[in-house]
Amino acid sequence: MPTDPIGVLSSPSVITRCPSNPVLSAKDIPYEASLIFNAGVCKYQGKYVMVFRNDYGKRPNSPHPAATNIGIAYSDDGVNWEVQDKPCFDLKDEEISRGYDPRLTVLDGKVYMCFAIDTRHGVRGGIAVTEDFEDFEILCTTVPDNRNMVLFPELVGGNYVRLERPFPVYSRGGPPHRFDVWYSDSPDCRYWGNTQLVLGTEDVPFCNDKIGPAAPPIKTAKGWLTTFHSVDSDPERGKNGWEASWQKRYCAGIMLLDLNEPWKVVAMSKQPLIAPEAPYETDGGFRNDVIFPGGMILEDSGEVKIYYGAADTLECLVTAHVDDLLALCDSPRR
Repeated sequence: MPTDPIGVLSSPSVITRCPSNPVLSAKDIPYEASLIFNAGVCKYQGKYVMVFRNDYGKRPNSPHPAATNIGIAYSDDGVNWEVQDKPCFDLKDEEISRGYDPRLTVLDGKVYMCFAIDTRHGVRGGIAVTEDFEDFEILCTTVPDNRNMVLFPELVGGNYVRLERPFPVYSRGGPPHRFDVWYSDSPDCRYWGNTQLVLGTEDVPFCNDKIGPAAPPIKTAKGWLTTFHSVDSDPERGKNGWEASWQKRYCAGIMLLDLNEPWKVVAMSKQPLIAPEAPYETDGGFRNDVIFPGGMILEDSGEVKIYYGAADTLECLVTAHVDDLLALCDSPRR
């Protein structure tokens, strides 16, 4: 089923790209590294903490890196990062080929890390918990195929709450894929259920392919301020990166979820929050035109820092005031 191209998209004036972008790249890593992106970021014990996806090595006769691990960096200001001398998470065994795309949530004095794993039997999502970023206890992993999980920073109704994006094999009559954002909750962060649809691709005007969760939500008086990623495809894009053909564009969207019933969308912006426009987002990357948020921090001043992977190659930062982000979410879903 063909889809109409979306056309030109732009970011709103309320966001400011960090002048230091990219804030982290392969040249900053003291071990083998090629692509540094899709990081999770939080504030923990007086420091900004970033765990980042590192793709490295080369496959024979392929532009794709051979392996992936998860590195860690610390910062005093959220802009200048000190990378540690070795990865902090490298999940691999006979079944699992790699772990990647971490997201961090601080909850009850501990850090929970959502992550994806590629396995011999499909893509799965997992949640681990740590207090020192050296020892991780894996609490749960999903059945295939599911990933892009993010955990809320508070219990809601006494339950842990997460957003996720399943990949149903039959999709919804695709292509296009039409993968959506879903909600689940848990009494112990191990056993999950009460799964409900949060947002469908048809609800997002700047999407014609798929959507998924992005950074863990932040709490405001008006609701859970929540980012998501959206994908639109255009066959005219052709070669748009290192691969023979890359026809997709990833943008960041933003919505507001109900504080007590987080599967309900209160409002959302009908335009992207971040569209690929800067040169480091649109040119010279592994996959150009990709924006993929993985971390969002609300400062006491009201400033919101949003960290995102750019072109599947670099880690970048935009800032905005929380009131301006809330004002973007002025369109009721229904």
